[in-house]
Amino acid sequence: MSRIGNKPITVPEGVDVTVKDNLITVKGPKGTLEKEINKNMTVKIDGNTITVTRPNDESINKSLHGLTRTLINNMIEGVVHEFKKDLEINGVGYRAQKKGNTLVMNLGYSHAVEMDPPEGITFDLVDANHITVRGIDKELVGQTAAVVRTKRPPEVYRGKGIKYVTEHIRRKEGKSGKK
Repeated sequence: MSRIGNKPITVPEGVDVTVKDNLITVKGPKGTLEKEINKNMTVKIDGNTITVTRPNDESINKSLHGLTRTLINNMIEGVVHEFKKDLEINGVGYRAQKKGNTLVMNLGYSHAVEMDPPEGITFDLVDANHITVRGIDKELVGQTAAVVRTKRPPEVYRGKGIKYVTEHIRRKEGKSGKK
């Protein structure tokens, strides 16, 4: 029994949800999102409440039940509030700046690393060492933040690189050497 899948979703004011076949469209103050869900899941809209049901208790349908409900809930939350991921750059001379919408990062390479944001994503710089990735699509925000992090992953000996603000890097001691 899926506890998450059985929870009803409350649609806030100003958000319009439509279901046509297996395509769900959510329109809100921040934008519009569309997602195609599995054909086995049934989505019912009653006023400002959405419920997701599954046809039977097969393993695949149990798995998709909670997933579908969570995806719809994230779409509604995204068009109302917007999602964000915060990244931190550590290292001497490592910094980021914006040129238009493009994020330009100096990460110790012989060249600057430039990255254009995907459609619906914006990069905000708090200062030269803190990047915020914003957008209404939770999956796209997380993926974009992960791609930015791969440009220079954190290094365990000195802690240099790009990391999530909430991430803790386990530091290694390194070689002992002669004493």
